[in-house]
Amino acid sequence: MSQSSLFQSGDENMWEPAGEGMSRQVLGFGDNLMLVKVKFAKGARGVLHSHRHVQASFVESGIFEMTIGIDVKILRKGDGYYIPPYAVHGCVCLEDGMLVDAFSPARTEFLKDNDNG
Repeated sequence: MSQSSLFQSGDENMWEPAGEGMSRQVLGFGDNLMLVKVKFAKGARGVLHSHRHVQASFVESGIFEMTIGIDVKILRKGDGYYIPPYAVHGCVCLEDGMLVDAFSPARTEFLKDNDNG
């Protein structure tokens, strides 16, 4: 896998559809780490899913109902969460917002149509 440029500009990196009411912007990445911003419109749902990647996320703005396994919590700007590999998780956006996600290893499927290299 390639890696991103050393610096990324939020104004220049492409936003791509990531589901109804959601868009994704890939920032820095290499084989072992990837940083991604995800914008959510109120009511948008990150459907329950799991993946092999470790994920740590930060709520940059908005309010989210986050589910990890059987745990459900309301998260607001400044909050964060950790998702172990293969843990079932998803969210509902209660107020327009943005999450900043870090994945290890990188989510290579996010790069298929992305020109961040």
